[in-house]
Order: sequence, then structure tokens, then C-alpha cells
Amino acid sequence: MRVGHVGINVKDMEVSKEFYINLFGFEVIFEETLEDKRYIFLGHDGEIIITLWEQAQNSFSKNTAGLHHLAFIVDSVDELKAFEKKLDDNNVSKIYDGIVSHAEGAQSGGVFFLDPSGVRLEVCIAEGIDECNPEIKDHSSCGFF
Repeated sequence: MRVGHVGINVKDMEVSKEFYINLFGFEVIFEETLEDKRYIFLGHDGEIIITLWEQAQNSFSKNTAGLHHLAFIVDSVDELKAFEKKLDDNNVSKIYDGIVSHAEGAQSGGVFFLDPSGVRLEVCIAEGIDECNPEIKDHSSCGFF
């Protein structure tokens, strides 16, 4: 079994669509408007990775049950650094300053940021993080943030 796709409620479809396409290079696989309801399937090579549903009236809240955060894995530290630069170049709101390890002494880590609706996102690497300390000392950087 594997994850099929992740559905995200968004406040503004056009802003969110542009965000995910520009940062992640997703392609539009399917898009539809039914009366006043809009949704879009985004992915790569015909495979749906995320779906956006324009139905949120408020920004993401970590105080309600549901998605904690969504993480994407890259293959190299260089790819992670390039993605962090892309975040900076696009003035994306980051949760932590720079790349942080998942825990003190961990070889894994990433960059944590927010989408336009406030959904918490992470782009990370499984190993190779040597010089980046965790932002939080008593638990994982992707834990209670």
C-alpha cells in the first residue's frame, strides 16, 4: 500500500495553483469547476500527487484535527539547497530560518514553510545533513511546530 494523493483545502485556487506549480513543477492533470466549486489535480507524468479543493474560508489551523504537515523528499543536499533558494526567491514564508536537522545529531532534515492557505509543508532529505542543528532541542523539528 502507498499514498495515492493528498487533498488540500485552499482559500484561493488561483494563488494556490500558481504556488504549487511554480515551486514543485507540478502539471495540471485535471481541473474542474462545478457551479461554485473548484478543484484541481496536480502531479507529474500523469500521476496525481496533490489535489486542491477551493472550499476553505479560514487559513490552516494546527489547533484542529487533520493534516499536521506534508513532506516531500529530495535525493541530495544540493537539491534541498536549490529548493530553499527557490523559496527565498519567491518570498515564501518559512517556519524556520534555513535548513534544519530533524533532531539533534540527525542526518536527516529539511526546510519548513507555509503554502498560501497556511498549510505546513516540508522538503527534506533522509541523510546528509551534517552542519544543520535542529531548531527545537527537545523534540523533532517536524513535531510540535
